[in-house]
This record gives sequence, structure tokens and C-alpha cells, in this order.
Amino acid sequence: MRMLDVGLIGYGLGGRRFHAPVIAAVEGLRLAAVVQRNAETAKEDFPGVHVVRSVEELLAINSIRLTVIATPNSSHYPLAKHCLESGRDVIVDKPFTNSVAEASELLSLARRLGRVLTVYHNRRFDADFQALRCVVASGELGRVLRFENTYDRFRPEPKPGAWREQPGPGSGVLFDLGPHLIDQALVLLGKPDFVWADVRTERKGIVTDDAFDVLLGYRGGVRALLRATMLGAAARPRFAVLGTRACYRKQGFDLLEPSLREGKVPQGEDWMLEQEENWAEIVRVDSSSSERRKVASRGDWREFYANVRDAIVRNAPLLVTPRQVMDVMAGLELAQESSAKRAAVAWRNMDF
Repeated sequence: MRMLDVGLIGYGLGGRRFHAPVIAAVEGLRLAAVVQRNAETAKEDFPGVHVVRSVEELLAINSIRLTVIATPNSSHYPLAKHCLESGRDVIVDKPFTNSVAEASELLSLARRLGRVLTVYHNRRFDADFQALRCVVASGELGRVLRFENTYDRFRPEPKPGAWREQPGPGSGVLFDLGPHLIDQALVLLGKPDFVWADVRTERKGIVTDDAFDVLLGYRGGVRALLRATMLGAAARPRFAVLGTRACYRKQGFDLLEPSLREGKVPQGEDWMLEQEENWAEIVRVDSSSSERRKVASRGDWREFYANVRDAIVRNAPLLVTPRQVMDVMAGLELAQESSAKRAAVAWRNMDF
């Protein structure tokens, strides 16, 4: 297989734990260079990598075809634009940009230049969500009427030095966790008719939003409730899906993120870490009986990077398409609008 050199911009938590190990584990991809301004951690983690101190140094390496942007949200737009104009294909960590207008400009630029541009919506490839997609597609739940998608953390005090908790475009929990939940809802149910949202601050001493409830409304009474808080000491179900024939419930998070966060990269072919006792459950009850069964988890984040590799090398279609990227940005912006107006707002397709 043809080897594709990758340049990673940013080596904080996201770059070091959620991008670099995944890139290194995908056949046909080589982590060739990392922009790390002050340290040599990337070289310690990946001895063959070339550490550079600036984006310009990275782009001066002619072999690099794909650039990955894993930097603070405020820098996504200018860095992505610069990399596209330098003749590179680009992956941007979520959120794609800080506004629909920025997203539209970048997607139009990539189309004009003939470059691959996509967003790392990695939680779409969580094993438990992939299992849910299979169950819904099979029809076992019947007609899905409600999808509850929760991403809680417990962090009652501000995190010292956290840029996400500083005021400014792209900060706050909606732009941090919202892209994951919105992307999953759109993949599962499609685009809604309206958005209602309550984006708020719950903790004292916090100057950005740190909690939200976003309701996506569909025809026929179908609803998706997306929610997150930093005060989730008692964890709510990760997924709860109600259908006309059965319901689907998953309590805990997929274990891949916490494993990578701790620097524990799965070894071997199988990156599905959850044990059977933690799998999701389907519950079916009728007038004469009840049934519960576990649902095996299947999927991992490497699928995203393998698809981008194929899109570049073989002209394969992207799994995270430009239209889907824009729809997630639309969902974020409409949620902000709804919360500010304290009213539901109609879904609007955003052009690019």
C-alpha cells in the first residue's frame, strides 16, 4: 500500500492522545512530523517523527500530503485555510470552525482547490454508537421515537488554565461536546425540522457555558434530546432510544477514549475494549412476556483515518462528508440562536 505522510499540528491532549496513536495504527499512514513548540514529547512517543516548531516548518516538508489540526478552536479556521492553500488535504478536530460563515468559506475553498477537507467526528465511530446504528437499521426497535444522547462529566471546579473555560469564540461546552452529540443525532435520524436549546452556565466562577440541553424535533413526534453537564456526579445513561417495538439503553461510555487518554493504546487488531457485561441492552415487553438481550459493540476510531486515507489515495467517498460537516456547524449555531431567543427555531440548511 502506498504510504501517506501526515503532519500533525498540535500535541496537547487531543493531538497526543486522540490523533497521533490512531494515525500510527492505520496501515498506509505515517506520522511524519509534529508541530510542538516547546518540547520533544512527540519524538519520545514516536521515535521516527520529525518535531518542528512552526506550521511553516511543517509545510516546508514536501512529502507531507495530509495535515491534521489539533489546536485550540480559535485557530482552526486560519490554520485550515493556510494548509489548504499550501496544497495539503486537511483534517480538523471538532468543532470545525467557530461559525457557519468560516465553515462555508473553508469548504468552498477545498472544493475549488480539489482538496480533501473533513472533521474528526470520531465519536461517530465509537463501538457502542456503531452498535446502535446497526440495531436501528435492522428494525428491531421498530420506529424510533426518541433518542437521548448524554455526555456528562463531573468537574465542579474550574480547570486551571483551560482555554475552553475562557471567554471567546469557540469556547464553552456546547462547542466542545455539542459536535459529538449533534453529529451522532444527524447520522441516526437525519436533519430535524426545528431546534430548541438551553445553553447555560451552572457552576460558580465559570464565564463560559458549561451545560446544555438541545432538542431536535422531527415530523411525527420524533425527538432527539442532546445534553451535557459538568456536574454529572451520578451518570445518566449514555444512550436511551425508545422505539415502537423495543428500547435500547447503554449506561457507560465506550472505553476507547479513556484508554487513549491514559496513554494506553490497544494492541492487536481489535480495539473494542468493553466487556460483555457493559454492552448496551435491548428491552422488549409485550402483554405476555419480556425480553432483555445484550448488543455486541463493534467499531473503532481507526475507521475514520482509514477512510480519509482511501479518499486521498483512491478517491473513495468520505464517511464524514462536507455536507455533514456543515450540518453539525448549523446545529451548533441554531442551538445558540434558540437559547438566546428562548424559543425553538426552524432548521436551516447552510450553503457552501
